[in-house]
Amino acid sequence: MAELPPFHLAFPVNDLAEARHFYGEILNCPEGRSDRNWIDFDFFGHQIVTHLDEAEQPRPASGTVDGRDVPVPHFGVVLDWEAFHTLCERLEAAGIEWKIAPNIRFADEPGEQATMFFTDPSGNALEFKAFRNRSQLFACD
Repeated sequence: MAELPPFHLAFPVNDLAEARHFYGEILNCPEGRSDRNWIDFDFFGHQIVTHLDEAEQPRPASGTVDGRDVPVPHFGVVLDWEAFHTLCERLEAAGIEWKIAPNIRFADEPGEQATMFFTDPSGNALEFKAFRNRSQLFACD
């Protein structure tokens, strides 16, 4: 598999100090450049930018996937199996409230994956997942 170029995602948060703590300390994402209204983070090799918008309110929308209400929109990263479980332990230790608790989808089928959903302090939804066999990232059957 060819190396993927890093993606860039900018999104609103209503408190930069909370964003700095959540992304920097809880998710362990190194901080890059910042200003009084935004902060760059190295999000597992990708660039995310939290932009201050004190009026921003969470958008409680969801879509049904496998009978569960999945927060929409959401973003995240596909980690390796061990890193996923290490992050899960760190999030549990930090008292993160799950939108969808860590679970296994498609057990013993193509595309078997661990997944979890949670929100940052501003209500932005994140999904992290890991494939038991990463080559099945886009498996259909």
